[in-house]
Amino acid sequence: MNFIHMRFIVILICFGGLLAAQPPPLAVVNEALPALDAGVEFHMLLHASGGVPPYLWSVDSGEIPEGITLTPEGLLAGRPAKAGVFTFTLSVEDSAHPAHTINKEFHAEVTPPLLLEWLEPPKVRDDHIDGSVQVSNGSKDTFDLTVIIVAVAENGRATALGYQHIPLKAGTTNFKIPFGTTLPYGVYEIRADAIAEIPARGTILRQGLQTPYPLQIVQTP
Repeated sequence: MNFIHMRFIVILICFGGLLAAQPPPLAVVNEALPALDAGVEFHMLLHASGGVPPYLWSVDSGEIPEGITLTPEGLLAGRPAKAGVFTFTLSVEDSAHPAHTINKEFHAEVTPPLLLEWLEPPKVRDDHIDGSVQVSNGSKDTFDLTVIIVAVAENGRATALGYQHIPLKAGTTNFKIPFGTTLPYGVYEIRADAIAEIPARGTILRQGLQTPYPLQIVQTP
């Protein structure tokens, strides 16, 4: 073997070694985000592969759900503040020189685990105010649920119209809670409050309703 052949073989070996030393392409491992519940604590650590670790994460475009933050280490954490569908693009950068960067689009759906609605909005019937609310549990946990409905007079005095304290199973929808009582004449705002405690998560959820305008009970002769 002559000198030229030997030099060519050495070059091939060195070039092959350089190719072997190249890291695999940078990639985001996570495929999708799980379903999120408004008001419920959430955390998820994002993962990348390839390139040269450590990695640096950031939001490239769009908006992540309100109440959730992204750390440079790739931790998504917090309590989603409101329900909705969110689309955003995250960027991950490796530590190569120069650095490699890739983007990935994510979709997040935030559902309201506790939903309180007027079923029969409050109405005045002579000296009586009555109606009903409905409660839904859209989470995967049983609620320790308390619902109270009050009539608040102009002087600030509150009178209970209805009360429930029950365990509400996961997936329960449109659970009806009627309310009503006799009241002295006057003007009243009707307020409904639902508080759901999830002991397994140490989480408390709240929802409230209020009539858009006061209701009046007229004094009769």
